Amino acid sequence: MLKTIKNALKTPEIRKKLLYTLLLLVIFRLGCYITIPGVDVVSLEATKDAYTNSVTGMINMISGGAFSRLSIFAMSITPYITASIVIQLLGMVVPALERLTKEGGEEGRKKIDRYTKIITLVLSLVEGLGIYLSYRSSGIFVDTNAITGVIAVISLMAGTSLLMWLGDKITSRGVGNGISMIIFAGIVSSFPSAIVSIVSNIMVEGQFSTVGLITALGIVVGVLVLVTGIVFVQLSERRIPVQYSKKVVGRRMVGAQNTHIPIKPAMASVMPIIFASSFMTFPAMIIQLFVSDIEAKTGFWRVIYNLSIATSSSTVGWQYTIINAAIYLLLIIGFTYFYTYATFNPAEVANNIKQNGGFIPGIRAGKPTADYLSSVLSKILLFGGLFLALIAILPMLARFTGLNTAFGGTSILIVVGVAIELGQQLESQLVMRHYKGFLG
Repeated sequence: MLKTIKNALKTPEIRKKLLYTLLLLVIFRLGCYITIPGVDVVSLEATKDAYTNSVTGMINMISGGAFSRLSIFAMSITPYITASIVIQLLGMVVPALERLTKEGGEEGRKKIDRYTKIITLVLSLVEGLGIYLSYRSSGIFVDTNAITGVIAVISLMAGTSLLMWLGDKITSRGVGNGISMIIFAGIVSSFPSAIVSIVSNIMVEGQFSTVGLITALGIVVGVLVLVTGIVFVQLSERRIPVQYSKKVVGRRMVGAQNTHIPIKPAMASVMPIIFASSFMTFPAMIIQLFVSDIEAKTGFWRVIYNLSIATSSSTVGWQYTIINAAIYLLLIIGFTYFYTYATFNPAEVANNIKQNGGFIPGIRAGKPTADYLSSVLSKILLFGGLFLALIAILPMLARFTGLNTAFGGTSILIVVGVAIELGQQLESQLVMRHYKGFLG
C-alpha cells in the first residue's frame, strides 16, 4: 500500500488527481464548521451531547461532527445514500427502471443518476425539516418564526447538494469513489480526538494510572486485531472455476479459456450495517418528532424508543441492549443476503455463462449452474453476515464492561474498506499508465 502511494506521487497525472481530491475534501471539512444561519452557538454547545448520543450517532460519525455543530453539512451525504438504496429497490420491482439499469448504457446511467438526485432533494427536505423541528424545541435558534425555519432547511439542503457535487467531481476528476471518500474523511477526522481520549486514560488528574495504561493497550491491540480481520475478510474470495469451449470468431478459431467467478463474503461491504442501523433508529426519530420530551415519559412508546436507541445509547438498561443486539444481528444478516442478491443474481450469471459457451466443471449449464451458485453464495454470505454483525454489536456489548472503545467497529470497517478500494484503484491507474507508456 505504501509503495503504491509512493509510486502514485511520483506520477504527475495521478499526483494531480490526488491533490485535487485532497482539495475537495478540505472544502468539505471547512464546511463542517459553518453553522447554519439563526443558530445560538452558546445554546447549541450546551445541548449538543443530547443529540449525538442516541439516534443521530451514525449521522454525526459520517458527517465528521457536522451534525453536532449543526453546520450546513449536518445531514452529510446520508440522503443521497438513502436515495441510491431506494433506486436500487425500485429497480428490482419496476420493469422500466430495471431495463434502464441493464440496457440503458451511458444515457441510462445518466437518467438513473438524475432520478437519484431528485429523490435526494426530497429526502433532504424531509430530513432537514425534521432536524429543524427537533432543534427548535430546545431553544437552539434565536428566532422560531417561519423565515428562520425556511432559511435553516434551505441551508441544510444546499449543504447536501454541495456534497453531491463534490462527490461527483472526486469520482470523475479525482481518485476513488467520491461519496465513499467524503464518508472516509468525515470518520477519519474524529480519530485524533479518539486517540487523545485513549491517551487521557493513562494520566488521570496528572497522575499515572496503570489500569488506564492496560486499558489503552487493550484498545490498541483490539483495534489492530479488528483491522487485520477486516482486511482478511475484505480481500478473501471463493473462486469458482469457469471453462469456455473453443468457438469460431470471424475466420479464426478462439481457443478454450479458463477463468473464475470471485465471490466475496463481504460483497455488500458496510451497507447491511447502514441499512440495519437506519431501520433500528427510524422509530426513535419518528417518536421524537411527534412525542415531546419522550425521555421523561413512561409507557409503550418509551419502551419502543429505548429499544430503538439501544444501538448507540448507554443510558438504557441492559435488557434493551440485549434485545436490540439480537434484532440488530438478524437484520444485518438479512440485509447482507438482500443487498448481495440484489447486486449479484445467480440466475443472470448462469445465463451469461451459458450464452458465451462456458460451464462450471462438474455442473451442467443453465438452472443447475444457477442452483450451485446460489448454494455457494448462501453459505459464504452467512459467514459474511455474522462477521459484519459481530463488528457492529461488539461496541454495544463492550458497554457492559464500562470500557469506552473510542473506535467503533462500523467506522473502522468503513475506513478500512475505502482504504483498500483506494489502493486498488491507484494500482489499476498505475498499471494503465505503464501500458500506455509501453504502447506509446
